[in-house]
Amino acid sequence: MKELLLIAIGSALVNNVVLSQFLGLCPFLGVSKKVETSAGMGAAVIFVITIASAVTSLIYEHILSKDGILGIDLTFLQTIVFILVIAALVQFVEMFLKKSMPALYEALGVYLPLITTNCAVLGVALTNVQKEYGFVTSVVNGFGTAVGFTIAIIMLAGIRERIEGNDVPYNFQGSPIVLITSGLMAIAFFGFSGLI
Repeated sequence: MKELLLIAIGSALVNNVVLSQFLGLCPFLGVSKKVETSAGMGAAVIFVITIASAVTSLIYEHILSKDGILGIDLTFLQTIVFILVIAALVQFVEMFLKKSMPALYEALGVYLPLITTNCAVLGVALTNVQKEYGFVTSVVNGFGTAVGFTIAIIMLAGIRERIEGNDVPYNFQGSPIVLITSGLMAIAFFGFSGLI
């Protein structure tokens, strides 16, 4: 239990997928204009990464690996299979949000389908395989990583909302100040490196 807690904290804070590994920057920078939208994106990412970690772990362990049901080594197909699983999960999330939360669906816009190509989701699945995590450990790592993504995107959205009311020099308005803010957040998260 202690090991799982360390993995979750480590993946959320110490090895934050956005601020430490620089994966998933497209939705991180694109959706972080409002806290409400960022929270919705974070919830969608938590769902997709956690379920994707579980499903890809099972597929890798029971189908693709040499010890799986087929008895042949199909690990070279892992990237293609993982992308297909992630795309199916994102389609499910998109249909659910369109039906049950149309306002959030409209607010997320093009960034919701971009979860499919969000390298953070694929990166977590591949990291789980690379580190030879079992099923439970993969799910915990996926959940911790997604929570870390959500923390980072909500923090950036809160900062961006506060920056809107400030007098930012012309050359720093828009993307430059967002990138500078992200860099400062990454430096701040670097302080967690001695935690684990």
